[in-house]
Amino acid sequence: MADPNEFDDVMPDLGPRKAPPPVTIDENVTARILYSILIWIMMGIASPVIGFLAILQGIVLLTSGKRPNKRIAGFGTDVGIWFAKATRYITADSEEKPWPWTELD
Repeated sequence: MADPNEFDDVMPDLGPRKAPPPVTIDENVTARILYSILIWIMMGIASPVIGFLAILQGIVLLTSGKRPNKRIAGFGTDVGIWFAKATRYITADSEEKPWPWTELD
């Protein structure tokens, strides 16, 4: 079994942690579950897109003298931010629905 204090000497002391305030679900729970299922399906589509972008950027790096394509990198960042927001919504850590219900950051 791993030692839970194995990395204490290299980790910063963050002091005592305060528990975040609990999120209260303000919307209809049935609607939220349906939105969560739809978002989960969208996340299933987003994962291969991220993989495709990684392969495409690898090809660009090989053919362009190690210079990444800024548009691919930017789109990958947008997909990653969306994925994080989607995860927070479906796990009830946030009330904010991801794109297409809100703006994509």
